Amino acid sequence: MNVMIIATNGCSHSANLSKELDDLGIKHKVVHAEDEIDLCQQLAIRHSPNLVVDGEVIFRRQPTERELREFFNC
Repeated sequence: MNVMIIATNGCSHSANLSKELDDLGIKHKVVHAEDEIDLCQQLAIRHSPNLVVDGEVIFRRQPTERELREFFNC
């Protein structure tokens, strides 16, 4: 499973989302939208943060811990 957080450099929520994924044991990488303009256009990303799993945008906002647990079956 390929898990990515796509967020702007100044996004205050991306660090929290990354920590929540770490706490759940979900390996992921953080991608800055400013560095991946083509990817953001391809995925129609306009806000931050976004959680992308296997190339599909799952959340276009900061999900709750419960939403993360339900999605990842944790």
